[in-house]
Amino acid sequence: MDLNSDFEQRVVLSAQAAAWTASPLPGVERRMLDRIGAEVARATSIVRYAAGSRFERHVHGGGEEILVLQGVFSDENGDYPAGTYLRNPPGSSHAPFSRAGCTLFVKLWQFAPEDTRPVRIDSASSAWHPGLVPGLSVMPLHEYDGVNTALVRWAPHTRFNAHTHPGGEEILVLEGVFRDEDGDYCAGTWLRSPRGSRHTPYTGAEGALIYVKVGAIGANFLSLPAQAGAQSAPQAT
Repeated sequence: MDLNSDFEQRVVLSAQAAAWTASPLPGVERRMLDRIGAEVARATSIVRYAAGSRFERHVHGGGEEILVLQGVFSDENGDYPAGTYLRNPPGSSHAPFSRAGCTLFVKLWQFAPEDTRPVRIDSASSAWHPGLVPGLSVMPLHEYDGVNTALVRWAPHTRFNAHTHPGGEEILVLEGVFRDEDGDYCAGTWLRSPRGSRHTPYTGAEGALIYVKVGAIGANFLSLPAQAGAQSAPQAT
């Protein structure tokens, strides 16, 4: 499957409006945002676990990045409430489940080959740092080889300078309304802008909280295995 696989094109989607599609295991559904491959895929998705649903133990050959959006996500290593950021590096395995149900933002096969450090961050207790302009607060989540991931909180009526993203930019709006000269993006909107894209972002009276990743378009990520186009072991996407 190829979905939004042209990374030279800007993509703006309402993740909340996308259709839920079944995964290979009962009780786990996904809203696909971009995807290259079948069940083993370079993928960005919203994933929903029904109460009591679980995946069998599986290996993430290309690594897995998760932001818990709602509920509590769990595996044999612990429970991860809404706001938790996780990175399970290439070759790691687990048996995930959710007792009461949860919703996740998930990225697969988007790790550099040498990026092998697990990450567990509870954003409810982690520190915010001042941003580059008044009204902007930043919580760094991960940085490796020029790819930076963070949560960014925008106070109401905050405006950033016009700037260019040489390595592209990806945003998931978590709260409020994020804006730039091209439009208004309410909570649940996913944006992916290509290398060299430029904009002047700002917020109105609502403010905004966003997940943002910069530098990932064209980054040196692990390559999918040759059998990625065929049905393979199920993954939590």
